[in-house]
Amino acid sequence: MREADFYEKREHAKVSCRLCPHTCLIAEGSTGICGVRQNRGGSLFSLVYDKVIAEHIDPIEKKPLYHFLPGSRSYSIATAGCNFTCRHCQNADISQLPRDGAVITGRQRSPEDITAAALASGCASIACTYTEPTIYYELAFDTAKCATEKGLKNVFVSNGYINPEPLTAISPFLHGANIDLKGYSEDFYHRVCGAKLQPVLDAIALYKKLGIWIEITTLVIPGLNDAPGMLSLIASFIAGVGVDIPWHVTAFHPTYLMLDRPPTPARTLLLARDIGLQAGLRYVYTGNMPGLEGENTCCPSCGEAVIQRSGFSIKHYGLVEGCCPRCQCRCDGVFS
Repeated sequence: MREADFYEKREHAKVSCRLCPHTCLIAEGSTGICGVRQNRGGSLFSLVYDKVIAEHIDPIEKKPLYHFLPGSRSYSIATAGCNFTCRHCQNADISQLPRDGAVITGRQRSPEDITAAALASGCASIACTYTEPTIYYELAFDTAKCATEKGLKNVFVSNGYINPEPLTAISPFLHGANIDLKGYSEDFYHRVCGAKLQPVLDAIALYKKLGIWIEITTLVIPGLNDAPGMLSLIASFIAGVGVDIPWHVTAFHPTYLMLDRPPTPARTLLLARDIGLQAGLRYVYTGNMPGLEGENTCCPSCGEAVIQRSGFSIKHYGLVEGCCPRCQCRCDGVFS
């Protein structure tokens, strides 16, 4: 175990975790909502600092990140636990494992081990993904610092539920992130995710202010967040933070505790894409439906398809030093 960062000691041996907006007040022997930060003797400890439960090599497009070193591979890790309780979680077997009462498992891996494995596999970055990186912040921070020193980039795939101080602290070593903006109402976040909307909006704005490259993903769920009005609110918010931020609108498939909803129709994703473009966003992508319009990156000036994709694969890469070969307009993103 490792003593946790960002907590305060309180009366009666309680501690207040300051890592995420839940700000859990944790009694002796108990854990916070995430299930992996425990009060032991009046001090807070991470139970997953060296317990990596998932470790894979992925295309960066799988995160999805389309404007961050496209075509590269990312060494992807996760521990058990999450600070959300999403009813449609695709990785509930590991994200909800501590909450379900199972023993916290994982392969013992140090930040140095992870960095060495990423370098040996030829990856250009390390991604903290699959579950929520915030809940294994100490491992993510130490790994990101080690990886940066070795010339690697670091990315988060996150629900955006992190307080400003820890996000600011890791920002020198965090180069990119895909953040879920799951809906645009407090009711949706409360009922579906067990969280609040406003802290996510605040975090997205702070990521942008800190200079971390961000892309946003919305999983479009029939009957919950697919109304044109809600999609317009999401698109308008993103555009207000930056029209250069790519928005990924992806298809839902029934899973975990949400088996009563149908899969997202293609027409809904195309509608969401149109809404995003009408809001002024330069890049709006459809996801989880290979072959559907909206996979390619087009020049925001002349419309040239500068990166052509099929699923997570790049079929044609036409950027020249980050610029469109036809009109020389610079495409937004991290390309080298």
